[in-house]
Amino acid sequence: MAKIFVVDDDRDMLNLIQMALRKDGHQVDVETDAAAVESARCRQYDLILLDVMMPKEDGFSLCRRIREQVDCPILFLTAKAEEADVVQGFGMGGDDYIKKPFSIAELRARVGAHLRRQKRQPTHTLTRNGVHFDMQAKSASVGETPIAFTKGEYAICEYLALHAGQVFTKEQLYDRVFGFDAEGDPATIAEHIKNIRAKLKRTGQSPIETVWGVGYKWTRNDIP
Repeated sequence: MAKIFVVDDDRDMLNLIQMALRKDGHQVDVETDAAAVESARCRQYDLILLDVMMPKEDGFSLCRRIREQVDCPILFLTAKAEEADVVQGFGMGGDDYIKKPFSIAELRARVGAHLRRQKRQPTHTLTRNGVHFDMQAKSASVGETPIAFTKGEYAICEYLALHAGQVFTKEQLYDRVFGFDAEGDPATIAEHIKNIRAKLKRTGQSPIETVWGVGYKWTRNDIP
């Protein structure tokens, strides 16, 4: 299941898209006013669908406004399929467009294809097990609560979250987070993990598991 956000001023179109994508098991949120969409809200979604022709703010403008904070695919819904319009949409940070009128089968197929390809490494934000990472500011939070990680703790957390489900030894984590040439002892990873767990526990989260005799992993219970 993916979380999908659809912005279109046509309520009938929104209802149609919502019903179609929910049949595939997706959670679909909708909005009719592009100007009311906040960038921070868009971070939580796996795919965004934007109508191009909307009052107040069009889909191209909204895409440009949110793209710096959003890694997920952004698809345009548009009757404007001239080459210049398509190029403009891609230039704003869009990934694809679906020409109106479209069939429900095409919509579901295009959305499904982009979700399957959505394996690229995030570069702006990441949310795993309720922990939100701002990868530009190098900060983490749970809900509205910031987590006071040290630089090293944040780096370990982000690396484990990016590779959720994979097990890493203390030596692997030390090398990949701090570098092969770093001066220090991989044994310090255990102390870092202890501190990370204590800070996450205060927010009600415990995503890091110990794989006895091997190392540590970030659980992947919230990854489809």
